[in-house]
Amino acid sequence: MIVRPPHNWFRMLFVWNGSVLQSIIPQLAVLALVGVLAVIAHGYRFGANIPLNTTPFTLCGVALTIFLAFRNNASYDRFWEARRLWGNILISARNLTSQALCYVPDDAREIGRTEFVRGLIGFVYALKHQLRKTDPTPDLLRYIGAEGARVLRAKHYRPTALLNEVRHTVSRLQRRGAISDTQGWMFDNQLNELGTMVGGCERIASTPIPYPYGVLLHRTVYAYCLLLPFGLVDSIGTATPLISVFVSYTLIALEAIASEVSEPFGLAPNNLALDAMTRNIERSLLELCDEALPAEAKPDRRYRLT
Repeated sequence: MIVRPPHNWFRMLFVWNGSVLQSIIPQLAVLALVGVLAVIAHGYRFGANIPLNTTPFTLCGVALTIFLAFRNNASYDRFWEARRLWGNILISARNLTSQALCYVPDDAREIGRTEFVRGLIGFVYALKHQLRKTDPTPDLLRYIGAEGARVLRAKHYRPTALLNEVRHTVSRLQRRGAISDTQGWMFDNQLNELGTMVGGCERIASTPIPYPYGVLLHRTVYAYCLLLPFGLVDSIGTATPLISVFVSYTLIALEAIASEVSEPFGLAPNNLALDAMTRNIERSLLELCDEALPAEAKPDRRYRLT
């Protein structure tokens, strides 16, 4: 995720890091070349002077804009739902930790602190790595130990397995009489909430926007941008490359942004900062336990927070 300090209107015109411009420069260069060729050809296409005017491009542009708006709205809905799910994970993890520290008696509190908090932090890291398809072992070793990480390595749904272990801890505390049935129900309710959040994240990760939408939009955008210089050359002449590149930048950039935010758990610059959010949950839970906190996640020199 790009995290930059606010700029005035003039500096925003020249922002480089955090803009999709750097990823679409090759496409814009090709389209600028097409614009120059259209000017050199003086409106001739394939050896004949085929008249093109701006009317069909205006009509197609309106339809294309509506389609782009639909795709961007669908992509941002996925991004925002993913962010809300991780916000709810933070809330439920805090509630579980606070309940364990407040309701579990002093003689059993070490069980609550060790197995609850470390299991919950391990769960958050396991979920992050599952969504990004990365190796969770280094993070799991820190919180559930070598044996726990070894057992978990054989599991396909590691976050769910860790939640199940936390629920076993609740069950043991309840059987020992360390917590009442009502308190056990409160713990179980928060664990169910975490399970729901895991299911929501898995739904987003495993169900992309239907592929034909992306293909149709991609083809339509590039066909429109490639033909646009030939529709403008008769009316604006030598300004055709500049205007066509400007219009193309808007359309291609919108498509690029939609593609990035539609997969919120990835590592692209405009995806969710799962590393930072996971670290924030870790710090929050450890602070409740009065333990030392790891360093806060900071954006790098390119303003990226992963």
